[in-house]
Amino acid sequence: MAADEEYVYDEASGEWLPASEIAARSEVVVRDAAGNVLADGDSVVLVKDLKVKGTSTVLKQGTVIRTIRLTANPEEIDCRHDSIRGLVLRTEFVRKR
Repeated sequence: MAADEEYVYDEASGEWLPASEIAARSEVVVRDAAGNVLADGDSVVLVKDLKVKGTSTVLKQGTVIRTIRLTANPEEIDCRHDSIRGLVLRTEFVRKR
């Protein structure tokens, strides 16, 4: 136990734990429809046809989306498609390529 290490009170366990341990617990793991872990920069494939809200565009099953970015919500990813900018997809509709 280091004297200069910062401790945080964990209300769930009622114990004082190192801040590094609390931070490790709070890291969110983002998974695709098949259960694979996603990371920033991955490429994904759509597992079903999706109609894009606000447009008449339909993204077909098998469409490859490159260079995704993770968001604060573990169920959503931010991405770009050739015809659509600012596209947010739910992770339940994509599979890691």
